[in-house]
Amino acid sequence: MSGIYIHIPFCKQACHYCDFHFSTSMKKKEEMVLAIAKEIQMRKSEFKNDPSESEHAKQTVETIYLGGGTPSVLTSEEINFLIAAVYSNYSVIENPEITLEANPDDLSEERIIELSKSKINRLSIGIQSFFEDDLQLMNRAHNSAEAKKCLEEATKYFDNISLDLIYGIPGMSNEKWKQNIETALSFGIPHISSYALTVEPKTALNKLIQTGKIAAPKDDVAQEHFAVLVEMLEANDFIHYELSNFGKANYFSKNNSAYWLGKKYIGIGPSAHSYDGVSRSWNVSNNSIYLKSIQENKLPNEIEILSITDRYNEYIMTGLRTIWGVSLDRIEIEFGSDYLEYLNKQSQKFLDDNLLFIENNILKPTPKGKFLTDGIASDLFYLNLE
Repeated sequence: MSGIYIHIPFCKQACHYCDFHFSTSMKKKEEMVLAIAKEIQMRKSEFKNDPSESEHAKQTVETIYLGGGTPSVLTSEEINFLIAAVYSNYSVIENPEITLEANPDDLSEERIIELSKSKINRLSIGIQSFFEDDLQLMNRAHNSAEAKKCLEEATKYFDNISLDLIYGIPGMSNEKWKQNIETALSFGIPHISSYALTVEPKTALNKLIQTGKIAAPKDDVAQEHFAVLVEMLEANDFIHYELSNFGKANYFSKNNSAYWLGKKYIGIGPSAHSYDGVSRSWNVSNNSIYLKSIQENKLPNEIEILSITDRYNEYIMTGLRTIWGVSLDRIEIEFGSDYLEYLNKQSQKFLDDNLLFIENNILKPTPKGKFLTDGIASDLFYLNLE
């Protein structure tokens, strides 16, 4: 099983908290779409199948994910063109999950109908909040009315919809956060991704906080919001299958689940990352350099061969964030007894503090430990072994 991620590096405007790679100038959009399609073709050998391989072993594409940036700034024709480029260069399963990240201001009823007639079968909608003041603080391009209207229309034409919500916003009370979740639930959405507002160094949000124009987010508030989120969504039959992701049965993101389970994927477009099981590569985060390289038939990427320690640390980080946890049997088989011994030693204090537990020889965070998962994982990393 393999996945293809396509990074669309354009946004209408810069959200204050975002540090992803994008441009607010659309001047090179058409040129970029052609370059991305060319990179899709240039990299098809990475999923090439040996004719002698069994059907089971062949590398097929099961997920296509258009992320960004804001992929919904592309026209439906451009989106269809990129999906067609994948189909013409790779072996794609009969019913792949094909996700489009979209913002409410791009999702008019007419546009939603257009998309429903394409191969897109999953929408991931960047709502973030249903409150006007939150949207303004984050400098989102849409307003509250557009957020609700697009969900009202999208649910008529799409069954598989995810929406994003942000918690820990300065000034957001628990009650206001509950109202955000209740509004999301009222649309019958089967998947919700929710993240704490994080202050990244080179963002407008960081500058606004430093100059005293916005209060800094508080960890204790975010932790309270997270607890509210988990309680409310689990009470509504959502499964908390990854730290930031909640899905109803059969609605987990197949694309993201494959990433967390360490499966192969190719990342196309500026700044996109790829993983093949033994190495990781990433494309240059510069639109002009990316375009020039592709025009010269060169892949604009860097490659890092992952050491056994790198792979162990990555498995710890992704495993602890998911319901699948960290298999102690896999640690011993794949990484060796030294790593297992180290993990057992490092995890003991978290087991004693009821932040981790072991079930069927699988290490997982307790409800109390879930919010602290990333910090716990960093304490379990194996450093300077090689």
